[in-house]
Amino acid sequence: MKRYEKKSRIKCDIDKLFDFHLDLNNLKTITPKDTKVTLLNEMFVPKEGDVLRLHTVKNFIPIVWEVKIDELVYPTLLVDVALKSPFSFWKHSHIFTDVGDGYCELKDVVEYKPPFGVLGNLFNFVIAYELKKMFNYRHEITKKLIEIS
Repeated sequence: MKRYEKKSRIKCDIDKLFDFHLDLNNLKTITPKDTKVTLLNEMFVPKEGDVLRLHTVKNFIPIVWEVKIDELVYPTLLVDVALKSPFSFWKHSHIFTDVGDGYCELKDVVEYKPPFGVLGNLFNFVIAYELKKMFNYRHEITKKLIEIS
């Protein structure tokens, strides 16, 4: 099992940060420009047990994701687990912590198994690079949008 983690400190109220992540319209905004995301169930409001369907295109490769909302604890935790994805296993935890003085910590933890077994593990450096690039972008845009509004 591989693990990726990204943390950022954002000047905001924890409820505001959590609500931002619950609003899936923001997913398109915080997705890097080289990836197109389409919500296949557009009126989706995350609730424990519900399944979100997404269509992504990156490097001309279309992929359908189905992710189950595994845990939702307002306003501190949102966990989704992929039922269908390019990975053998994918679990994404969004962790929100009020750290005081008007700041929150946004932490994303991704636990995953690369596709294609041993071959996928050999090329995990590419996956790790793409995760770092994606979550750096997501955190940067989230911080800009949350702190100015």
